[in-house]
Amino acid sequence: MVRRARRSHWLNNRLWWFRVSEWIGVTLLFLAIVLIFCLLFIRRHTLPYHFEHTFTVSDPEFVGSALALANPVLISGNKIDLLQNGDAYFPEMLKAIRAAQKTINFESFILYSDAVGEQFRDALCERARAGIEVRVLLDGIGSGWSLNNSDVKMMQQAGCKVSYYHPTHSWRADRTNRRSHRRVLVIDGKVGFTGSVGFAEKWSGNAQDKNHWRDMQARVKGPLVEQLQAAFQEHWVKTFGEALSGADQFPALEPAGDLKAQIVTSRSFSMAPVPLLQAVSFTAATKRIWITNAYCTPTDNQVEQLVKAVQRGVDVRLLLPGPNNDQPLTRSAGRTAYGKMLEGGVKIFEYQPTMIHEKSMVVDGLFSMFGSSNLDARSSEINEELDVIVYDQNFGREMESVFEKDLAQSREYTMEDFKKRTPWERATEWLMIPFRSQF
Repeated sequence: MVRRARRSHWLNNRLWWFRVSEWIGVTLLFLAIVLIFCLLFIRRHTLPYHFEHTFTVSDPEFVGSALALANPVLISGNKIDLLQNGDAYFPEMLKAIRAAQKTINFESFILYSDAVGEQFRDALCERARAGIEVRVLLDGIGSGWSLNNSDVKMMQQAGCKVSYYHPTHSWRADRTNRRSHRRVLVIDGKVGFTGSVGFAEKWSGNAQDKNHWRDMQARVKGPLVEQLQAAFQEHWVKTFGEALSGADQFPALEPAGDLKAQIVTSRSFSMAPVPLLQAVSFTAATKRIWITNAYCTPTDNQVEQLVKAVQRGVDVRLLLPGPNNDQPLTRSAGRTAYGKMLEGGVKIFEYQPTMIHEKSMVVDGLFSMFGSSNLDARSSEINEELDVIVYDQNFGREMESVFEKDLAQSREYTMEDFKKRTPWERATEWLMIPFRSQF
């Protein structure tokens, strides 16, 4: 009887542990389903655009059509200087920070605790100690892993207000996946900088080797700076709970040049503005579509638009990273589209000296776009992005000149190259298809 009772107790105890393990398994499975749903299905809405070529980039209806989901009214009186590589843009940005008299608003996806990051940290701290209002807004994922807490504390102790966009400790997996990819620096509400750079050593130098990346940043003066300031405030009021106002933040801005431009911002839970802009641009082009992009995974719809442009006689070129690519999985996810583009006459070039991180487009030498958006689903549907649109022929020529200089250091990727892909490359491309939006 005692032995039978002990056996019954052992069986009951074992069955209880089976029940606990089953509950743990069900709970983990549920959490995994929630995580997958948050990563793959919570995003901005996009449409497959199928426009016909009924107007051109030079026609008056173009700008309103392209910017219909953003702000379709161009702002006149701007001056935009394109700064190439770290030796140009970092000194100019640091100079502007050190000359600040009233306010500094700085937003970045990447700020690292290295030689470059320390220069910006020290410059911001010095201005804060001098009584300047300094606000620093960083992305929780982009800067969270490589920025030391001691550097954040140093900035706060100096008087900087520091905040993170969607911190990594949030239980909201959907929020953690929605990053702020924007780059904004506004000094005294009068001078702005934006583009695609990160504040780390690999963005320094002059793209002279694989450890120094190729990238571009722009200095903006004129009424467009107010739009950059508004884009900063959009995230600042959300994260820090403080609204910006007054002449120190939004002073009266006189014309500084003759450029017509506008800011396009991508926001959560809205219709994605950039895919529409791209679709209208691709459809309206009659001469050239020249695109430089760091992470290129075009949709089938975008491939179709580019191929149709080629069929109309448009010179379509994509300039992408070559052997020095910091995100090989992104390259694999996008390469599945290469075959159709090459068959359709789209020319693909790969930059050879180092990683090219620039994100820009110029259409017919008249309509230009540069900023933080990649030609991929993450930028279109998930990240908070910021891009500058310029409608000007002289500026378009400058953008094309930049493209041609990079093209001279690139190698054309041909159909023969595509067909020679190894079995491993083909398998990786196939495996990455379901996760294209995450790279």
